[in-house]
Amino acid sequence: MEHLVELSHTEIKLAFVAYCIESTARKLDKSYQEIYERMKRVGMIKNYIWSNYEALHTESREHVTDNMIECLTTWEDKL
Repeated sequence: MEHLVELSHTEIKLAFVAYCIESTARKLDKSYQEIYERMKRVGMIKNYIWSNYEALHTESREHVTDNMIECLTTWEDKL
C-alpha cells in the first residue's frame, strides 16, 4: 500500500520558488546560486514570486520562466 505525503501550502509555494529560480538559471545558462542571489538582492523572491504565487503558478512553465527573466532584469536595472 502506498503512503502519500501531503505537502502544506507553504511547502508547495517553496517548491514553486525553487522551480522559478532553477528554470531561470537553466534558460540563462547560469548557476542556481547566482540566480538565487540576484533575485534575493532585488527582493524578487519575497516581493514578487512568493506574494504572487496564486496567479503565477497557473501560467505555463515557459511563460513563468520568461516572466522571471523579464522581472529580474527590469528590477536589476532599477538598482
